Amino acid sequence: MTQISNLSFDEIDLAVNLFREEAQMRASVGASDEYLRNVLTEALGEDKAANLLDKIMQGNDHAGIESLKWMDPSNAADLIRNEHPQIIATILVHLEPDQTSAILQHFTERLRNDVLLRIATLEGVQPQALRELNEVLTQLLSGSDRVKKSAMGGEQLTAEILNFLGSGVETSALGAIREYDPELAQRIQDKMFVFENLIELDNRSIQVIMREISSESLIIALKGTSQELKEKIFKNMSQRAAEMLKDDFEAKGPVKVSEVEAEQKEILKIVRKLADEGQIVLTKAGEEGVVE
Repeated sequence: MTQISNLSFDEIDLAVNLFREEAQMRASVGASDEYLRNVLTEALGEDKAANLLDKIMQGNDHAGIESLKWMDPSNAADLIRNEHPQIIATILVHLEPDQTSAILQHFTERLRNDVLLRIATLEGVQPQALRELNEVLTQLLSGSDRVKKSAMGGEQLTAEILNFLGSGVETSALGAIREYDPELAQRIQDKMFVFENLIELDNRSIQVIMREISSESLIIALKGTSQELKEKIFKNMSQRAAEMLKDDFEAKGPVKVSEVEAEQKEILKIVRKLADEGQIVLTKAGEEGVVE
């Protein structure tokens, strides 16, 4: 819809009238939950359909949580920091990983690690609990029993959240999880895709990524990375572009670790977006690759 432009009022009137005439000739399908589930599953596949249906059928169950998405991370952290860690974990799994990471940065190390462990071991949220959660959030700043529990939390989400945290926080959090369950910590670590993992991508994927990021961002992000990764990047550029990047890299001089990590996180956001769109395939050590 956002890509439609330069329509005249006559064209809009024609489209609306055609829709009205067509609608008047048809009876209501009386769509039940089961009908919608079947149609969406046929169109989108079981996993995507289930995720979409959960969001549709939950109605206002996310209303209070949705309001957090528009808050500054520090304010959101202040709002929920005194709740039970399990409540905090249940709230945070409904936010985007980068926002969850930003909120966690404002917690004490002990609370942060406790919450991350609970996110990693959270298997789902019952509808009644979700409604009560939103009531709590509404009081701090409104539902359907037919819907199955939402598939929230788990190892993959924890890995994505940790990807947005600094290396020091990441090490501490993984250490706390490892004390509780070493195998769980290892599974989370295996699912993490960090900046250095770019070296494991195929050349075509690297080239696609390079087209989406600026040279200045790349120069900072490459500071402190392995020589192998730098060479991987350079060989997927034209000779002239690679030489210019090397010269600029040397001229840049020392950069704060915080700046490097910030640029790497921004590039990883682009990488994940490209992966979600199917433009690249992310592979990590031990994963099976793909063939064309």
